[in-house]
Amino acid sequence: MDQHTIQNLAYLLAAVLFILGIKGLTHPRTAVRGNLTGSLGMLVAIVVTLCVADILAWWVIIAALIIGAAVGMIFALKVPMTGMPQMVALFNGFGGWASFLVAGAELSIALAAVAAATEGLEGEAAQAATNAIMNSQFVVAIAASGLIGSVTLLGSLVAGIKLVEKFTFRGKKYWTSDPILLPARNLINAGVAILCIVLAVLVVTDPTTSLWYWLLIICAAALGVLITIPIGGADMPVVIALLNSYSGLAACATGFVINNNVLIVAGSLVGASGLILTSIMCKAMNRSLANVMFATLGPAAGGPSADDVYEGKVKSTSADEIAMLFDTAQRVVIVPGYGMAVSQAQHAVRDLANLLESKGIAVEFGIHPVAGRMPGHMNVLLAEANIEYDKLLEMDQINPTLETVDVALVIGANDVVNPVAREEGSPISGMPIIDVDKCRTVVIIKRSLSPGFAGIPNPLFAADNTLMFFNDGKKAFTEMITAVKEAG
Repeated sequence: MDQHTIQNLAYLLAAVLFILGIKGLTHPRTAVRGNLTGSLGMLVAIVVTLCVADILAWWVIIAALIIGAAVGMIFALKVPMTGMPQMVALFNGFGGWASFLVAGAELSIALAAVAAATEGLEGEAAQAATNAIMNSQFVVAIAASGLIGSVTLLGSLVAGIKLVEKFTFRGKKYWTSDPILLPARNLINAGVAILCIVLAVLVVTDPTTSLWYWLLIICAAALGVLITIPIGGADMPVVIALLNSYSGLAACATGFVINNNVLIVAGSLVGASGLILTSIMCKAMNRSLANVMFATLGPAAGGPSADDVYEGKVKSTSADEIAMLFDTAQRVVIVPGYGMAVSQAQHAVRDLANLLESKGIAVEFGIHPVAGRMPGHMNVLLAEANIEYDKLLEMDQINPTLETVDVALVIGANDVVNPVAREEGSPISGMPIIDVDKCRTVVIIKRSLSPGFAGIPNPLFAADNTLMFFNDGKKAFTEMITAVKEAG
């Protein structure tokens, strides 16, 4: 068995491990194993590639592996769960960066090979030698890798900064989560996109001029910035999922550049899974991808103001009053949102749930698909607090039974419980929500009446069966635990 056959068999094993890893990530109980399986597949791919590659400076490769592994481990250990989407955005950007740099390096190597092969040749002979080195697959893959990779890098960096929500430069803080709307932005974006396509065509038709490739990189980077800055913070998770798909497509194109089968397979898997995730998130918000990318989510013209919705109708409560509600409750549902993640309240939430269960009260959790900053955000936080998976009910599971719930505790969620979604003409019209307004009593734990990412008032806050507990999420649950214990 020759070396090439062994290499492809090893790559096939790595591809199978990638697929099994993704399969494992579909359920919380197998997620850790799936992650390890995918990592093992990547280890196999790296080891095999290093063994068969003609590497002159091994110390450079080893140093890069050590530094990269150390940086990745530090980031993974230090990043809070609220910062995970930003982390994903950063990884996406690095993937795009690596792709267009590898493609650029391969183009430079090919140009040097062309110069050597055509030395002393003219006319058709020189053209034939050039075409033998720069075949159509190679140059098309170069253009695709450069275009997609550069868009991914700058788009991901902008998306990550927007999710951080504030960016410090020279000691001054800039808030960047809001959309940045340039005049005639769609026209500008279309013009830059057309220019990128023209440059990509020039790379394919005239690959011996490396200038076209690097101009393509610059224009694609500008396009990545331009298509991302008009998008608001609420839609950034969708954009990051899309950019994740782009990073996979860039890697796949780079696989064709260097004729690496495992890179083609891995890039295809990432590209497909990113598109599927993007579709799931858009469906959960009842919005199209075009609406996310080109529309600004916000209050509708002529819609009710916050004063119209809340004035004289909001009823505030305290931990002691909530404890009294629990005295007669038989079933409690907790609906977490981004506020729980920000306050790191998941452990306090678990403690209250355990305390209520010890008193014979059934406690469940209603999870919306896009609660938080990414799909599964709430599931991961609650799993971190060792809350049983069986108690985490998806929106479609919990909604039909909410009319039998005595108390619903909503911590930090806003748009995903806004009943305005059932009304025609609202900015979130048609968006599936968790129907907590149908519960007997709803307790909203929130610092203020500020709107959610959609920027619209939530009439649930002023409903007859709603009480507002104005507090930090973690502190609120700590106070409720104390009040329940004191009430006996």
